[in-house]
Amino acid sequence: MTRYECAVDAAAVVAVDTHVHVEKDGHGHLSLPGEVLDAAAKYFKAPTDRMTIDETAEYYRERSMAAVVFTVDATTALGHAPNSTEEIAEGAARNNDVLIPFGSVDPRGDDPAGRARRQVEELGVRGFKFHPSLQDFDPSDERYFPIYEVIQEHGLPAIFHTGQTGIGARLPGGFGIKLGLSNPTLLDVVAATFPGLDIIMAHPSVPWQDEAIAVATHKGNVYIDLSGWSPKYFPPALVRQANSLLQDKVLFASDFPLLTPERWLKDFAELDLKDEVRPKILKDNAVRLLGLDEGGGSGA
Repeated sequence: MTRYECAVDAAAVVAVDTHVHVEKDGHGHLSLPGEVLDAAAKYFKAPTDRMTIDETAEYYRERSMAAVVFTVDATTALGHAPNSTEEIAEGAARNNDVLIPFGSVDPRGDDPAGRARRQVEELGVRGFKFHPSLQDFDPSDERYFPIYEVIQEHGLPAIFHTGQTGIGARLPGGFGIKLGLSNPTLLDVVAATFPGLDIIMAHPSVPWQDEAIAVATHKGNVYIDLSGWSPKYFPPALVRQANSLLQDKVLFASDFPLLTPERWLKDFAELDLKDEVRPKILKDNAVRLLGLDEGGGSGA
């Protein structure tokens, strides 16, 4: 297997989408149970013809964008095997001019810290994705700290889903998915305990937007990605802070394929933001956070 080495030319891309799901592998296996993915697509009014890793790469290459790609390993909670992180990393290695692979481990599975270490050292993943509600774990629980220790040791960021989720939406019992596990205040504990771990709180954190802003404002190692919501629906407090105190800590992210970057960018253009803030959100903040101006590209 080819180990991933980033070759994104940060100066050549117009934006970095920091939140992209790979929902189908090369054999047609889906990352989550079909019922759950179909419910999410219906909730977002998104298409159900899902892309492979190579199709995703071509999609972003045509748009002169780079993309952070991942799956979510929720095997214990869902009883469903995820897409292979190995296959995602290998696909990203084939398309390392546009794709940046993040790893995923089941926090409740066997030896998650060891698996995280192998994904970094053997596969070359550039960060990790967690979904506390989907994976059914409290991220502030000390039993999961060894995972964060590994990620911090390697100087990589971690994305955590926060707030409401379209996964399981409108299904009986929400498919058993507990929203409270994605309250951003739980990540305040993680950020305080692991100051060398850069944490990306995914999505406008409705209904806990003020809590997310408080954590990101207080903790220098916490960021917010803007995925999963059209910018025209962003909470006013989030827009206000993205335009001021958090302008260096907010990231363009679509949640593709549930929301396309075209739709996101179209509505983003209508937001009342300072001219100097827009390039930070679209690319510069991600370039700095992901190290694309160091070992992964030629600078912002």
